[in-house]
Amino acid sequence: MNKALIVIDYTYDFIASDGALTCGEAGQKIEMNIVNQIKKFAHEGQYIVIANDIHNEKDIYHPENKLFPPHNLKDSKGRELYGKVKNEIDSLVLNSANNIYFLDKTRYSAFAATDLTLRLRERKINEVYLVGVCTDICVLHTAMDAYNNSFDIVIPKDCVASFNQIGHDWALAHFQNTLAAKVI
Repeated sequence: MNKALIVIDYTYDFIASDGALTCGEAGQKIEMNIVNQIKKFAHEGQYIVIANDIHNEKDIYHPENKLFPPHNLKDSKGRELYGKVKNEIDSLVLNSANNIYFLDKTRYSAFAATDLTLRLRERKINEVYLVGVCTDICVLHTAMDAYNNSFDIVIPKDCVASFNQIGHDWALAHFQNTLAAKVI
Protein backbone atom coordinates (compact mmCIF):
# COMPACT_ATOMS: atom_id res chain seq x y z
CA MET A 1 0.00 0.00 0.00
CA ASN A 2 1.35 3.39 -0.95
CA LYS A 3 1.02 5.92 1.81
CA ALA A 4 2.12 9.45 2.56
CA LEU A 5 3.14 11.27 5.71
CA ILE A 6 1.85 14.84 5.79
CA VAL A 7 3.69 16.99 8.34
CA ILE A 8 1.45 19.98 9.01
CA ASP A 9 2.75 23.34 10.27
CA TYR A 10 5.56 22.08 12.49
CA THR A 11 7.19 25.50 12.27
CA TYR A 12 8.90 27.91 14.62
CA ASP A 13 5.85 30.19 14.91
CA PHE A 14 3.61 27.28 15.91
CA ILE A 15 6.04 25.39 18.18
CA ALA A 16 8.75 27.60 19.71
CA SER A 17 8.00 29.11 23.11
CA ASP A 18 8.28 32.57 21.57
CA GLY A 19 6.49 31.67 18.32
CA ALA A 20 3.84 34.07 17.05
CA LEU A 21 0.96 31.55 17.41
CA THR A 22 2.54 28.82 19.49
CA CYS A 23 1.25 25.54 20.82
CA GLY A 24 4.27 25.76 23.11
CA GLU A 25 4.96 22.80 25.32
CA ALA A 26 2.19 20.65 23.83
CA GLY A 27 3.76 21.02 20.38
CA GLN A 28 7.29 20.57 21.68
CA LYS A 29 6.36 17.28 23.38
CA ILE A 30 5.51 15.63 20.04
CA GLU A 31 8.77 16.59 18.33
CA MET A 32 10.58 13.24 18.59
CA ASN A 33 7.42 11.30 17.72
CA ILE A 34 7.20 13.24 14.45
CA VAL A 35 10.92 12.73 13.80
CA ASN A 36 10.41 8.98 14.27
CA GLN A 37 7.52 8.99 11.77
CA ILE A 38 9.68 10.89 9.26
CA LYS A 39 12.50 8.36 9.70
CA LYS A 40 10.09 5.45 9.26
CA PHE A 41 8.52 6.85 6.10
CA ALA A 42 11.93 7.80 4.65
CA HIS A 43 13.32 4.32 5.38
CA GLU A 44 10.30 2.76 3.64
CA GLY A 45 10.72 5.09 0.65
CA GLN A 46 7.24 6.51 1.19
CA TYR A 47 6.16 10.03 0.21
CA ILE A 48 6.64 12.81 2.78
CA VAL A 49 4.83 16.12 2.42
CA ILE A 50 5.89 19.15 4.44
CA ALA A 51 2.78 21.33 4.40
CA ASN A 52 3.49 24.76 5.86
CA ASP A 53 1.28 27.77 6.27
CA ILE A 54 2.49 30.84 4.39
CA HIS A 55 1.17 34.36 4.85
CA ASN A 56 1.88 37.84 3.62
CA GLU A 57 1.55 40.40 6.40
CA LYS A 58 0.11 42.99 4.00
CA ASP A 59 -2.62 40.68 2.66
CA ILE A 60 -5.66 42.49 4.04
CA TYR A 61 -8.03 40.02 2.39
CA HIS A 62 -6.87 36.82 4.08
CA PRO A 63 -9.51 35.75 6.65
CA GLU A 64 -6.94 34.58 9.22
CA ASN A 65 -5.68 38.15 9.63
CA LYS A 66 -8.89 38.91 11.54
CA LEU A 67 -8.53 35.86 13.77
CA PHE A 68 -4.85 35.45 14.61
CA PRO A 69 -1.70 37.56 14.99
CA PRO A 70 0.68 37.59 12.00
CA HIS A 71 2.37 34.17 11.76
CA ASN A 72 4.34 32.05 9.30
CA LEU A 73 5.15 35.12 7.26
CA LYS A 74 6.89 34.56 3.94
CA ASP A 75 10.71 34.60 4.27
CA SER A 76 10.58 34.77 8.10
CA LYS A 77 12.21 32.61 10.76
CA GLY A 78 8.72 31.81 12.03
CA ARG A 79 8.02 29.79 8.90
CA GLU A 80 11.06 27.54 9.24
CA LEU A 81 10.60 23.97 10.39
CA TYR A 82 11.20 23.62 14.11
CA GLY A 83 14.00 21.84 15.96
CA LYS A 84 14.79 18.20 15.28
CA VAL A 85 12.08 17.97 12.64
CA LYS A 86 13.99 20.64 10.67
CA ASN A 87 17.26 18.78 11.24
CA GLU A 88 15.81 15.47 10.04
CA ILE A 89 14.24 16.94 6.91
CA ASP A 90 17.39 18.96 6.12
CA SER A 91 19.44 15.76 6.43
CA LEU A 92 17.13 13.85 4.09
CA VAL A 93 17.19 16.67 1.52
CA LEU A 94 20.99 16.91 1.78
CA ASN A 95 21.18 13.19 1.03
CA SER A 96 19.10 13.71 -2.13
CA ALA A 97 15.86 12.21 -0.89
CA ASN A 98 13.46 12.58 -3.79
CA ASN A 99 10.34 11.56 -1.91
CA ILE A 100 9.95 14.85 0.01
CA TYR A 101 7.62 17.57 -1.20
CA PHE A 102 7.47 21.06 0.32
CA LEU A 103 3.95 22.46 0.04
CA ASP A 104 2.99 26.07 0.72
CA LYS A 105 -0.59 26.36 1.94
CA THR A 106 -2.58 29.54 2.45
CA ARG A 107 -5.58 27.97 4.16
CA TYR A 108 -6.01 25.56 7.04
CA SER A 109 -6.17 22.46 4.83
CA ALA A 110 -3.12 21.21 2.96
CA PHE A 111 -5.53 20.29 0.15
CA ALA A 112 -7.19 23.72 -0.27
CA ALA A 113 -6.01 25.42 -3.49
CA THR A 114 -2.91 23.19 -3.76
CA ASP A 115 -1.82 20.31 -5.98
CA LEU A 116 -1.72 17.81 -3.11
CA THR A 117 -4.56 15.59 -4.36
CA LEU A 118 -2.94 15.38 -7.80
CA ARG A 119 0.46 14.50 -6.35
CA LEU A 120 -0.99 11.78 -4.14
CA ARG A 121 -3.12 10.31 -6.96
CA GLU A 122 -0.26 10.20 -9.46
CA ARG A 123 1.76 8.21 -6.90
CA LYS A 124 -1.22 5.90 -6.30
CA ILE A 125 -1.30 6.87 -2.63
CA ASN A 126 -4.52 5.96 -0.87
CA GLU A 127 -3.57 6.36 2.79
CA VAL A 128 -2.36 9.52 4.51
CA TYR A 129 -0.80 9.85 7.94
CA LEU A 130 -1.37 13.31 9.40
CA VAL A 131 0.99 14.75 12.02
CA GLY A 132 1.66 18.25 13.32
CA VAL A 133 -0.37 21.17 14.60
CA CYS A 134 -2.96 22.33 15.40
CA THR A 135 -5.06 19.20 15.88
CA ASP A 136 -8.33 21.13 15.86
CA ILE A 137 -7.47 23.57 13.05
CA CYS A 138 -5.05 22.68 10.25
CA VAL A 139 -4.83 18.95 10.99
CA LEU A 140 -8.63 18.78 11.26
CA HIS A 141 -9.28 20.64 8.01
CA THR A 142 -6.66 18.58 6.18
CA ALA A 143 -8.30 15.40 7.52
CA MET A 144 -11.73 16.60 6.37
CA ASP A 145 -10.44 17.23 2.85
CA ALA A 146 -8.60 13.89 2.83
CA TYR A 147 -11.87 12.19 3.78
CA ASN A 148 -13.80 14.12 1.09
CA ASN A 149 -11.18 13.01 -1.45
CA SER A 150 -11.58 9.34 -0.37
CA PHE A 151 -8.18 8.88 1.24
CA ASP A 152 -7.82 6.55 4.21
CA ILE A 153 -6.64 8.59 7.19
CA VAL A 154 -4.32 7.64 10.05
CA ILE A 155 -3.67 10.02 12.95
CA PRO A 156 -0.88 9.01 15.35
CA LYS A 157 -2.26 10.77 18.44
CA ASP A 158 1.21 11.23 19.93
CA CYS A 159 2.13 13.27 16.81
CA VAL A 160 -0.55 15.99 16.97
CA ALA A 161 -1.04 18.88 19.39
CA SER A 162 -2.91 22.14 19.87
CA PHE A 163 -2.88 25.22 22.07
CA ASN A 164 -6.49 24.28 22.91
CA GLN A 165 -6.74 20.99 24.83
CA ILE A 166 -10.54 20.85 24.59
CA GLY A 167 -10.35 21.35 20.83
CA HIS A 168 -7.55 18.76 20.58
CA ASP A 169 -9.61 16.13 22.41
CA TRP A 170 -12.72 16.92 20.38
CA ALA A 171 -10.78 16.66 17.09
CA LEU A 172 -9.33 13.25 18.01
CA ALA A 173 -12.85 11.92 18.59
CA HIS A 174 -14.12 13.60 15.42
CA PHE A 175 -11.37 12.01 13.31
CA GLN A 176 -12.42 8.57 14.44
CA ASN A 177 -16.19 8.92 14.77
CA THR A 178 -16.96 11.14 11.78
CA LEU A 179 -14.07 10.80 9.33
CA ALA A 180 -13.46 7.06 9.85
CA ALA A 181 -9.80 7.77 10.62
CA LYS A 182 -7.62 5.34 12.50
CA VAL A 183 -6.40 7.16 15.60
CA ILE A 184 -3.39 5.19 16.78
